[in-house]
Amino acid sequence: MTQANSAALKPPRGIRNRNPGNIRRGPSKWKGLAPDTEQTDPDFCVFRAPEWGIRAIARILITYRHQHRARTIAEVIATWAPSSENNTAAYIAAVAKETGHGAHEIYDYTARPELERLVRAIIRHENGQQPYSDAVIKAALDLALGPNAV
Repeated sequence: MTQANSAALKPPRGIRNRNPGNIRRGPSKWKGLAPDTEQTDPDFCVFRAPEWGIRAIARILITYRHQHRARTIAEVIATWAPSSENNTAAYIAAVAKETGHGAHEIYDYTARPELERLVRAIIRHENGQQPYSDAVIKAALDLALGPNAV
């Protein structure tokens, strides 16, 4: 197998890091982070399991809604993926299409079914795929929305 072929088989960075939202490293000590010895990515968090990385996506989205008053996909994605690093317009369009909501439509994306749609759309856009089963997504949202969520 050539090096190009083996690189093509390598999962996206977010999937390898069990961080499908590609959440950057910073001062936040996320629940479910892998130990320091496994934090091998210089830019992005590495989680113990994908459920913890997906939980972090959901918690960030909930924070955007409640603390930053983001009410639309456009507002969420402009914060999540700023244009200084991303093609934010394309990201907004892709997420709007996948969730079935207009980019500037006001809705409560923190309600569980809507949160799940938004999380799945972000995972797909960040990684070019959404490989997680319904059970993994459900477990992650249970972690994000449960009584010990914060």
